[in-house]
Amino acid sequence: MFEEPFGEAWRLRYGSDAPDDSGVAARFVAHRSVREYSDRPLSEATVSGLVAAAQSAATSSNLQLWSVVSVQDPEQRTAIARLCADQDQVHKAPWFFCFMIDHNRLRRAAAMVGEECKGLDYNEFYTMAVIDASLAAERMVCAAEAMGIGICYIGALRNDPSGVASLLDLPAGVFGAFGLCLGYPSEDAKAEIKPRLPQSAVWFRERYDRAASFGDYDDRMKGFYESQGMKGDVNWSMRSGRRVDEHHLTGREVLKEFLEGRGFLKR
Repeated sequence: MFEEPFGEAWRLRYGSDAPDDSGVAARFVAHRSVREYSDRPLSEATVSGLVAAAQSAATSSNLQLWSVVSVQDPEQRTAIARLCADQDQVHKAPWFFCFMIDHNRLRRAAAMVGEECKGLDYNEFYTMAVIDASLAAERMVCAAEAMGIGICYIGALRNDPSGVASLLDLPAGVFGAFGLCLGYPSEDAKAEIKPRLPQSAVWFRERYDRAASFGDYDDRMKGFYESQGMKGDVNWSMRSGRRVDEHHLTGREVLKEFLEGRGFLKR
């Protein structure tokens, strides 16, 4: 499935002709979120390999400030799905992972050798852990997609941070940053390549371009929204602007207080 030629994937992504040389980028340009999965099993050995791929991602100073919890027990999966806005793909994905910001392991390691590790109180090391977890997850995703496995990130793991911490028995210094569904796509999965901003809006030369144009992106997204049964008269700028107002935080407005209570962001 999802074997569009590079030129077609590029056109769907940018609305324009592709460069002549696709190189290895073709597979990555064809990425999409998959929310419908087949019954084809994803073996423990395959998943172990994907975790190895995640652990092979870059990590600042080799601190490895992340962990991942897989949730496979049916009752536990139902519970975590309900904490993630009851999303169908979380209920049904063959594998579900919770990626964690993890200072707990390093605190334990430091204590074993008599180090106080007070630097972990600073925002820098929280930021470092977010980057570590994100790089690890995306390395897992790239490996999975290269094998024909579909993925879907789940930001709703942050909707109820206290509930997630309780369900997964997370100690202080560990925070559930995002979830990840994995599984082979079903034959009738409706997963399409979503348009992205033109490269000129995100790729600047030498200095940031404060007036970079969005080009025809709102128009291209109008067509995409309509193809998905959504209102085309609410364009990307409008939809995104509303998404970042104070009324669309879905419980995440408590994150700063929660994180401080877990030992993060003290300084």
